[in-house]
Amino acid sequence: MKDEKRKNLKFDSKAIYYPHDKGSRSIGAPIFMSSSFQYGADVYNQVVDGERKSVNIYGRCGNPNEYQFEEQMIMIEGADACLATASGMAAISVALFGLLKSGDHIVCDWTTYSSTHEMLDHRLTDYGIETTFVDTSDLESVKKAINENTKVLYFESIANPSMKVPDFDALVDIAHSNNIVVVCDNTFASPYVIRPLDWGVDIVIESATKFIGGHNDALGGVIAMKSNLLPPDFMEQIRWNTMVKWGSPLSPFNAWVLLRGIQTLPVRLERQCKTAMILAEHFSSHDKIKRVWYPGLDSHPQHELAKKQMPKFGGMLTFEVDNGDDALTVLDNLELACFAASLGGVRTTTQIPATMAFLDISEEERQEMGIYQGMIRVSTGLEDPDDLIADFNAALSLI
Repeated sequence: MKDEKRKNLKFDSKAIYYPHDKGSRSIGAPIFMSSSFQYGADVYNQVVDGERKSVNIYGRCGNPNEYQFEEQMIMIEGADACLATASGMAAISVALFGLLKSGDHIVCDWTTYSSTHEMLDHRLTDYGIETTFVDTSDLESVKKAINENTKVLYFESIANPSMKVPDFDALVDIAHSNNIVVVCDNTFASPYVIRPLDWGVDIVIESATKFIGGHNDALGGVIAMKSNLLPPDFMEQIRWNTMVKWGSPLSPFNAWVLLRGIQTLPVRLERQCKTAMILAEHFSSHDKIKRVWYPGLDSHPQHELAKKQMPKFGGMLTFEVDNGDDALTVLDNLELACFAASLGGVRTTTQIPATMAFLDISEEERQEMGIYQGMIRVSTGLEDPDDLIADFNAALSLI
């Protein structure tokens, strides 16, 4: 199938289809578990002449499995270019260090994944890169935070764990009118729920470890780009001047696992989104639960915005009980749902964000992010919703 026809397929078909292996005619991709590739004079001369991705040079520089995974991500993100990395945090680091230099400034939403927040607030400052944190739902505060050296506006498509939804149109307009690159972490949603590049975002980050892979068995990250502000070869620039130099490529086996995961992304997310809505509605009327955050609920602060931007509302939700001790009691007594880190897999997983993912963030900053001690984050899996409700009800009855 020609690329143009492939690009015009519906999302589900894009996720399923990739060209068969020409050598073996296998419809499943072979795994190229090699760190090195043998040169001939033709390959050597191509490398000397500046060819990079079109030839296999060395495993840290690229691998056929990695390239095939990148091509599939281009299709489902609606991107012009893509770079795969060893993890989601590697994707964030490579993208930001590729975009920024000492003296540059970032405007970032207050509520981002804790490792992202820590990197911006503590590590990038060591390199002379400063960040101003704002509530991106307050557009005036975004405008006021922009300086003459602001180069990046950064936010999440669904914030972890507050479930806040950004106004893509407004934020992209503010950024682009100031020649600022918009970077969006789409991990909580996945490209099945929303494709930020379609809304004018310049760079999308995915922790492919989560919904892309979908089975909690492989780490990986994605940087996808569609931008008029950046040069067309920007992804290749940061492949060679940042990712390769830092030694953070995606491994061949993980690329193969994640490529396979993409094929079931639509059917998994369809079910996970439905289950999340069922759980959110159930939790909203539960007498032990103080509050529920889910973009599909009328009570969500950005519900109308979510309806405009998302055909589905995602497989993640958060609810709150009275305190951290109650939260621990609930999660420690679940039997079907899993008390664990990470998200996006076929098992329903839960965690206490304040003292797990955000443990190293100060209480003051957690309050600013809207993260409270009694919050419980739920990543819905593929179990029967009735069984999950029974499991949560039994655990909640103990508080």
